[in-house]
Amino acid sequence: MNNEKNKSRCIFIVGPTASGKSALALDLAEDLHAEIISADSRQIFRGMDIGTATPSPEELNKVKHHFINERDPDEPFSAGEFGTLARKIIDEKMRSGGSVIICGGSGLYIRAILGMISDALVSDPGIRESIQDRLKKEGVEALYRELAEKDPACALGIDAKNPKRVCRALEIAEMTGRKPSEIFREPDPVFPWPQVMLGLAPERKLLYERIDRRVLDMIDAGWIEEVRALLDKGYDPGLNALNTVGYKEIIAYLKGKAGLEKTIGDIQKHTRHFAKRQMTWFRKYAPDHRIAFDREPAPGEILERAYALLGK
Repeated sequence: MNNEKNKSRCIFIVGPTASGKSALALDLAEDLHAEIISADSRQIFRGMDIGTATPSPEELNKVKHHFINERDPDEPFSAGEFGTLARKIIDEKMRSGGSVIICGGSGLYIRAILGMISDALVSDPGIRESIQDRLKKEGVEALYRELAEKDPACALGIDAKNPKRVCRALEIAEMTGRKPSEIFREPDPVFPWPQVMLGLAPERKLLYERIDRRVLDMIDAGWIEEVRALLDKGYDPGLNALNTVGYKEIIAYLKGKAGLEKTIGDIQKHTRHFAKRQMTWFRKYAPDHRIAFDREPAPGEILERAYALLGK
């Protein structure tokens, strides 16, 4: 068993928000002496620990994490850049005989690591400017409807209220004359290492209960104060990092546009919708193994089930 545990591994842990990915990743990483790559599109930003469920300082001290608190919220960071940097870390660790655990719920970031997003898809300034002009005149809803007509599969994996990703998908479609989802699915041999993907799949009712509780816990932990601190530092509420579920609702609350009870309810509802989209995406790009459960697992249960699937 010890020899098996010491062998080099590249393990992906995916699943919807609040499914327990981080806890499993930490348990595996401690046991396998592995490092963790966070495939979360927001945990890389400083000052957003509560709202992004960033691992605690104690957890960060136990296991080396990458892409946690490395940039300010107004610094640009794309899935393409993430994929390039993450693959360099993976290459280094695997060549040295170490293990890496990639943990996150961002399907776009997982695809970037696996080479399913071409680094060659550079931006076309003319097309991008044209789409940005349309965004200002027509709004993101109209552009999303156009994307859904051109490429339903791509639209399914994108938040309809995320202008950056909607516009980028339309830009790719116009640049290439192809569906972005087809381009994203094309494998690229830049990921040469054997890998296994574990998908956490709590029953929907249980997942939604977890989400509702976690939002309340985050509010109690000071999430509103965290957002207020970011705004006091001068960060624009329109930043991509802040224009996300939870932060935008709290920003509206701080501006007096909604009461606290409605704000909490909206965050819970929108997070549930986000989790539903994640589950749909992971069903489409199915992990190698699913760990399904319809009740709160006993301590150590998910870890044991993971090892059973990994062949321990």
